[in-house]
Amino acid sequence: MLSTNTEQALDPRLVQAIANPLFPALDNQLRSGRHITADELEQHSLLQEYYPELDAFYQRYQAELVRAPEGFYYLRPRSTSELGTSILSELEMLVGKVLCYLYLSPDRLINEGVFSVEDLQEEILTLSNEQALLRMVNQRAGGSDLDKRKLADKLKSAIRRLKRIGMVSSVGSQDKFRITEAVFRFAADVRSDEDPRELQLRMIKEGEAVAGAEQQDEQENEQ
Repeated sequence: MLSTNTEQALDPRLVQAIANPLFPALDNQLRSGRHITADELEQHSLLQEYYPELDAFYQRYQAELVRAPEGFYYLRPRSTSELGTSILSELEMLVGKVLCYLYLSPDRLINEGVFSVEDLQEEILTLSNEQALLRMVNQRAGGSDLDKRKLADKLKSAIRRLKRIGMVSSVGSQDKFRITEAVFRFAADVRSDEDPRELQLRMIKEGEAVAGAEQQDEQENEQ
């Protein structure tokens, strides 16, 4: 027979939060690794209003509901959590770093925050070593047109992955997107007195954008 402990009543505000019609979908999004930004007004407002109670709720799952300095929210499981985790690939980490760099760039204001996959590819090839990029796709890559097409496909896949976890949002066609403030998750290691854009640029060019991935705890929850 299952035992139930009714001695500890739920916090009334937690009851209000989980009784909200938005909560089931929001809970599913957080558990799947999505970052909730201010663009998702209703979900963001729910997290903002009930943050202490929901943080305590997820503590029971050995996970932390993180409220980033930039205002977005995400769920970060501890090593003892029963929630599954997966780590972003090397290329996805690099794409995230470059997106953060673009978010900080004047081009974001000029383009009203809208970029294309082609813009991303040009920026990555400008900032990074092309041969090193190709090796992320294929260790034996020699720089052929086929290798470059595979790289372009992988970049599109990386954007789709980052879109699923709330780093970018679609604009019109599939090739255009808007970068959200959640990309500052990739800037956790550059929050200092130095210019963040210059630091991101240096890390990308020196290859540190990927090397620090484990230290940043860039683990995303997967159902």
